[in-house]
Amino acid sequence: MSDLPETERRNPESTHLDALDTSAVLRLMNEADRTVPGAVERALPQIARAVELLVGSWRRGGRWVYVGAGTSGRLAALDAAELPPTFGVDPERVVALLAGGEQALLHPIEGAEDDVEAAGRDLDEIGLSRRDVVVGVAASGSTPYTVAAVRRAAEAGCATVGISCVPGSELGRAADVGIEVVTGPEILTGSTRLKAGTAQKMVLNMLSTASFVRLGRVYENLMVDVQATNEKLRRRARRIVGEAAGVSDEEAGRLLREADGSAKLAVVMALCDVGREEAAALLRESGGMVRRAVERHRTS
Repeated sequence: MSDLPETERRNPESTHLDALDTSAVLRLMNEADRTVPGAVERALPQIARAVELLVGSWRRGGRWVYVGAGTSGRLAALDAAELPPTFGVDPERVVALLAGGEQALLHPIEGAEDDVEAAGRDLDEIGLSRRDVVVGVAASGSTPYTVAAVRRAAEAGCATVGISCVPGSELGRAADVGIEVVTGPEILTGSTRLKAGTAQKMVLNMLSTASFVRLGRVYENLMVDVQATNEKLRRRARRIVGEAAGVSDEEAGRLLREADGSAKLAVVMALCDVGREEAAALLRESGGMVRRAVERHRTS
């Protein structure tokens, strides 16, 4: 048993799981989940280093390439899918490679996680560049497909990050930055969609959100680069402009129309009391950062 990764070992607190009533099962799960934030907190220095790699890659025009299998891969794909509408980024710059391909998002593909050759082929198919950063996600830290992809990326000169839930993992050793969130045995032995999955989701949330804050895709705590592609998001865009600029919903709507739906542009127009073209110029000169654009206008 000692040679098993912690994520595969039996949890002594839950050996009586099948004898518990519903409420007791739920309490036990809740108590286990409470340990996850502390485990993530202990990995914050490594998470911060990974953010620097992601930000640097993005500024060089590189892509973020998430790689994983099973639950870990699906969590990574979920994060990748959420970034374009939340931060207004080109979907082609956030790529998710899942062992077994897209169909593995919904259906398990037997043996896919063991296919190390597929990892290389998948990276070749997307035309991996030295500017890219590859983020491997594997609860056990030893998934062959994921480890092979990170090693291949490192050989190609890419920056690499490994996210796992065991100490001293193979994935962590292979990556430039190894983020090891040690969550321990699951209450259902080996079911890493539980604590380990929660930890991986938290880390992915941190990496992408902190990176895009650094990259100017946020003003105050507002997602000013949101893509308003449906009515709910159009209402959100109006609220963002209204709250950031202190204007009415009607005025926010007018500004958004003038800005062709860009909340960021509308906010700068309102805060600087300028037209669309001048606001766009201020943003270009400020690297797309609203706060910097406003400060530049006030000091000009």
